[in-house]
Amino acid sequence: MSRVRRKSSRYRGTHTHGRGFKKKARGSGHRGGFGWSGTGKRGDQKKTIILNLYGNDYFGKSKALRAGRKPKKLSSMNVGQINEHISSLVKKGIAKDNKGVYEINLSGYKILGEGEIKIKAKITAGKASNSAIDKVKKAGGEVIVLREKKEEKKNEVKKK
Repeated sequence: MSRVRRKSSRYRGTHTHGRGFKKKARGSGHRGGFGWSGTGKRGDQKKTIILNLYGNDYFGKSKALRAGRKPKKLSSMNVGQINEHISSLVKKGIAKDNKGVYEINLSGYKILGEGEIKIKAKITAGKASNSAIDKVKKAGGEVIVLREKKEEKKNEVKKK
């Protein structure tokens, strides 16, 4: 059975007990604290441990979280495009022919007024320009706008 000497006995007679400068041996200041203390932005004595375990994700907060939720950006579609591509919209299941009136669900789109529409259509859209709404009404259809309702509700709450 081998006996191992304690470290405290090995440093007897040495001025600093192997810690270099005398003040370094006082408290836990030299090692940055116990446990995960001293691992912050300027915790250089424990930086390598943190980087090996977590990478750069450990430090700071994500800027994306601070930005808040951004509204979804809507794609745009012209009234003329709806008129031209109505058959492909029906095939995709976006539009339905209901007794001569097309019911079109374009909730992720903003409807713009470029071009002409010659079909009766009931269009549900995220947003719509005034010229697009006028053109669809002249053709005998209607436009239901989803986004403006939410904005109106927010304005009503603010007024109260």
